Amino acid sequence: MTTGAKIAWDDTVLPFQLDKSDIRGRVARLDGVLESVLAQHDYPPLIEALVAEMALLTALIGQTVKLRWKLSLQVRASGPARLIATDYYGPTDEGEPARIRAYASYDADALDEMADPFSQIGQGYFAILIDQGEGMTPYQGITPIAGGSLSACAETYFAQSEQIPTRFNLTYGRSQQPGEESEWRAGGVMLQHMPKASLLRQGAEADEDGLLMAASLLEDDEGENWNRANALLDTVEEIELIGPSVTPDELLVRLFHEEAPRVFDTQPLRFGCTCSGDRVRQSLSIYSAKDIEKMTTDAGTVTADCQFCGAHYVFDPKTLGFEAEITEPND
Repeated sequence: MTTGAKIAWDDTVLPFQLDKSDIRGRVARLDGVLESVLAQHDYPPLIEALVAEMALLTALIGQTVKLRWKLSLQVRASGPARLIATDYYGPTDEGEPARIRAYASYDADALDEMADPFSQIGQGYFAILIDQGEGMTPYQGITPIAGGSLSACAETYFAQSEQIPTRFNLTYGRSQQPGEESEWRAGGVMLQHMPKASLLRQGAEADEDGLLMAASLLEDDEGENWNRANALLDTVEEIELIGPSVTPDELLVRLFHEEAPRVFDTQPLRFGCTCSGDRVRQSLSIYSAKDIEKMTTDAGTVTADCQFCGAHYVFDPKTLGFEAEITEPND
């Protein structure tokens, strides 16, 4: 694979459809985006792994939604990994990249560095939030933490909340090419049965936690197609998912050539944060001058840090809150 081809497929999502199986899907590759997301923080390896998996899920799911603004994934839990939050901002114009950012909150002292990353989440919930912008009511769907991975949680969410059979096969980690420094790379495939199968079947089976299973949502012929596609996906190797030796379109031919795969335009991705001084000032506009005074440091300023990108903002307290004495131009 040439360097040019590698660059062309890095940080992209490739939509596809299996015409003979009534299944749609996405292939995602992240490298620079993931490096940028993780470079904003000094996370321990366990947290890096969870953030990497969540960012990859966000890239795959975000591209399936016709967004005017933002899709967010969140995990809130009782374990040492207390919060994992990601945002996917749809492209503002055709051909423009979508933007991804991610953040995690954790109890460093309680982390078990020798444990499986997912075990550090504990009990809690997995949520998908869709905000189409001003004038639109945000959507939120929640499912309990279940399975052995964040991707299993996402599969459960789609079966339980959307009644759409969904499967993820993901891999992520540090990768090194000969003569190059190691870097974070992630790759994955998402399969979904077409929405006509989303009507809940009478007597659909649930797992031991009472949550619906993807296969139980399908009729016999649909189930056979779904099982066949999943069996084919099971043959994929990690190096094929993560690249760069196999391009996403080559991977689809290798896996699903008998299912008549059809590809669509790729969606480029980049790291992007929407924070700004103006947004911070607006978020503080609900506070009184007395409240702002309590936030003021010994240096006589109010400071704020973006949890996603680490940007540091410093304000004159007189310019903040609904009792602000001075109106300053936007930052």
